[in-house]
Amino acid sequence: MDVRARAAAVRTRASAAAETAPEPATIARWGLGLMLVAAGAHKLLNPAGWTVYVADWLAPWLVVSPRAFMLVNGYLELGFAALLLADRWAWVAALVAAVSLAATTAYLTVVWVDTGAFGDVVARDVGLTGLALAVLVDALGEN
Repeated sequence: MDVRARAAAVRTRASAAAETAPEPATIARWGLGLMLVAAGAHKLLNPAGWTVYVADWLAPWLVVSPRAFMLVNGYLELGFAALLLADRWAWVAALVAAVSLAATTAYLTVVWVDTGAFGDVVARDVGLTGLALAVLVDALGEN
């Protein structure tokens, strides 16, 4: 079988699978929710691993210690993840995620420009912000 025939066969199988798959907006909502579960759980299990993202100049501006800040965020992320996965008040959870991710991306971009650190995280968070915005737009369209 030549390459074109193989590609056509793969496309046919993929198209058949796509017909039975959930809607893309549902997949996006699940993806955002599961990302928040992973991030929130990891913040609760290893908050020190997340405090590295707090620049020295930012720490005095936090109302609590960087560790406590990460723990609070871990619980909040799990709560918003639950809303997304349960498809309850998804627009609220997506709005919070979009604003939080956009602010985090902007902050880390400043740190990246200033120190050269976290460019890889900025690249990832740009995509996650887009995902959260897509989920938000879809959820608002359902109301």
